[in-house]
Amino acid sequence: MDLLSLARGPALKVALVVFCLGVTWRIVGFTLLRVHRDLNKPRASSAKFLAGGLITVGSRSWPHQEFIGRTGAGEALGYSYHLGLFAVVLLFGPHIAFLGSLFGVTWPGLPSSLITVISVLTLTLFLAVLFRRVTNPVMRMLSNFDDYFSWFITMLVIVTGLAATAHIGAPYQTLLALHILSVDVLLLWFPFGKLMHAFYIFPSRAINGAILARKGATS
Repeated sequence: MDLLSLARGPALKVALVVFCLGVTWRIVGFTLLRVHRDLNKPRASSAKFLAGGLITVGSRSWPHQEFIGRTGAGEALGYSYHLGLFAVVLLFGPHIAFLGSLFGVTWPGLPSSLITVISVLTLTLFLAVLFRRVTNPVMRMLSNFDDYFSWFITMLVIVTGLAATAHIGAPYQTLLALHILSVDVLLLWFPFGKLMHAFYIFPSRAINGAILARKGATS
């Protein structure tokens, strides 16, 4: 078995199984967290709980006016590279074909040349994210192995994907194998690191908003 066959065969299957089981385990664990019963009388109806949750999802997705001068650049950087990742993962033809083989659904993509430009821009933004993390004293103090490894493995996926697309550094089959192997590692790591925020971010904000609405507060 050559490296490419290993990467897109047994290694990918194991990575997908671990990813699915790990994400399910984390989500089930999240939903089963013990919550202390709130004995205070609700100050809003159930409908307002839902509205409060939705409002908080929106309000927490953008910096408040009072802090935008200090946090606006970081927010813009974060949104930019997330949008870049979204385009590269979900709008690149070969990726669409792969996802279609898993879910049985395909959709239109973007031209390969445009995806390449987006990938390079996303790569640049990732480097800017790392620079900001290591040069900001507070962020550097709060960062741990999870932060850096999650950054590294995501970055590696982008770099190997660009190398495979451009046929730079090694034969195409080897570059493709390295790209798929890096994806395998990302899938294995995903449920156990901070990349799980992809599943947690909006539900957690909605729950906080509903709790605040129950108390008669808005956010």
